[in-house]
Amino acid sequence: MKINAFVQFIYSKGSLKRYENKVLMLGSNYKIDINKVLTYKIIILLLTFVISLITYQNGYFWAPVLTVLVYFLYDYIFLDIPIKKRSKIMEHDAIFFFEVLALTLESNRNLKECLSITTEAIDSELSREFKYALNEIKLGKSLSESLNDLKLRIPSKNVRVVLLNIIESNTYGNNIVDSLKNQIDYLMDRRILEIKGQINKIPMKISVVSVFFFIPIILLLVLGPVIINYIFS
Repeated sequence: MKINAFVQFIYSKGSLKRYENKVLMLGSNYKIDINKVLTYKIIILLLTFVISLITYQNGYFWAPVLTVLVYFLYDYIFLDIPIKKRSKIMEHDAIFFFEVLALTLESNRNLKECLSITTEAIDSELSREFKYALNEIKLGKSLSESLNDLKLRIPSKNVRVVLLNIIESNTYGNNIVDSLKNQIDYLMDRRILEIKGQINKIPMKISVVSVFFFIPIILLLVLGPVIINYIFS
């Protein structure tokens, strides 16, 4: 997408490149105009600064503080949070998708055909991105170019590593199935570790809930009669 002159004037090339990468990681189905996103950000920051300057008694202090806070919150809410959610979804989808792809590749079909079969059999966030890549091939891109562009739309580092191995194996003629199975094992191990980590956090969460809810109730039950006797004595 072409960036307009106003946005190019306000933002540095490094910032624009970072925003372009974030927008790509939101996925091919996420229709977003980067010019509008960055223009709205500028407007919100200006409004925050002016309103803070007028509203607060120490406006010269609060205006820059709140503007900087909104600057980071804007990116976090509208870009970073959706990207993190999408990354988790893709990591969850990746194990099953790549397992099916590996089984399809064992029938000695070429990679493009296997990807086409796998994307038709599976409907997931990751599958839809591969399907988009296959459509780009129909429009004239090579398989390697399409997969490299796909890699930019993948927010998960682990899934990108798997995709990079597929690209390299296809380019240099290595055994894709063996490489893919090793990456699947790695993803499964990471998934198991994440589940164990979540299980280990349960006692701590229960303890926090107990402190804020159960202990005050117990204290109220124990001390209630004493308080009532004190009030009516």
